[in-house]
Amino acid sequence: MILEMKVPSPGESISEVEIAEWLVSDGDYVEKDQAIAEVDSDKATLELPAEQSGVITLKAEEGDAVAVGAVVCHIDTAAPKPEGQETKAATANVEAAPQSISVATQQTTYATGTASPAARKIIAEKGLDTSTITGSGRDGRITKEDAIKAVPSMGTPAGERPMERKKMSLLRRKVAERLVTVKNETAMLTTFNEVDMSPIFALRAKYKEEFKAKHDVGLGFMSFFTKAVVRALQEFPDVNSMIDGNEQILHDYCDISVAVSGPKGLMVPVVRNAEDMSFKEIEAEIKRLAIRARDGQITVDEMTGGTFTISNGGVFGSMLSTPIINPPQSGILGMHNILERPVAVDGKVEIRPMMYVALSYDHRIVDGRESVGFLVAVKEALEDPISLLMDGDAKKALDL
Repeated sequence: MILEMKVPSPGESISEVEIAEWLVSDGDYVEKDQAIAEVDSDKATLELPAEQSGVITLKAEEGDAVAVGAVVCHIDTAAPKPEGQETKAATANVEAAPQSISVATQQTTYATGTASPAARKIIAEKGLDTSTITGSGRDGRITKEDAIKAVPSMGTPAGERPMERKKMSLLRRKVAERLVTVKNETAMLTTFNEVDMSPIFALRAKYKEEFKAKHDVGLGFMSFFTKAVVRALQEFPDVNSMIDGNEQILHDYCDISVAVSGPKGLMVPVVRNAEDMSFKEIEAEIKRLAIRARDGQITVDEMTGGTFTISNGGVFGSMLSTPIINPPQSGILGMHNILERPVAVDGKVEIRPMMYVALSYDHRIVDGRESVGFLVAVKEALEDPISLLMDGDAKKALDL
């Protein structure tokens, strides 16, 4: 029996995906639920599992855009599993040999790779020599993209001038479109302030070991910033709103989008109802979402519907930046690195761990008073966390 595998819908409003990478080769025997491909939508990268076991026949090339519901491969479920042959999924964790192949060997293998049908057509049209093309597909296979990027030889200039051309993923293209849209369609401004992180440092130094031992999660900065942001959003609700046509939508809850780095770039999963969460619950949820993003398991639903965003560029060493609003939200808080700097404290110069913070906001519905007041409220809460974020009892707030 031949099973037609179709592209499932990754979420509402998504009509097509892009084949980012085939994880199997044409003619391979695959097991049911084995990941056979990675597909990019405009919001996330997802794995496509085999619906049944059998021999697979690929019907789409890497880089192809395919509609939701379109057939991307066939699986011959009646085909027997080859004797003595393990599937790629079974051998991936035990075979380390490919990692030990020398670069020279890899180059030789790629140079002799065969071209896909789509690549052969382009190679013929451009009059190229396949022996000069490095194949990036499985087993050195020359893909359509390899053929498009290849250029006819026009002589070798003095000294090599290497360059690379690669197609942007559907996710990256959509992010680029959204960023340009934000710049063009919002009245975005940024206001800045600085925070003395000494009180947070003192609390973490005092309680982080006990917190980690009891809750199996670290006491980081994000729980303090999330708590401070929630408090400020409740005081300045316009920052927690969005525009819909001619109407302003105000939220009575705080779904905080937290920017995390994943294998496909920056992703922004959402911590739901952060206003009801404790320090322990915030840290655990951020850890869970970050692991899912890192492992490529994050879903579209987990990245949809935030009301405000926190982005921590400080982990990469950023000292100061103007973060771009995550539409349709109206505000984003940018955290930065913490540096010891001389500051004036009660008329004396002291060295304190300082962080610049930035609030980018949509000036169409957030005025200067609200934006500056919001950032001052965040600063006040971080500089007096026991009184303003912990109701005067740090141990109780940390559930210790």
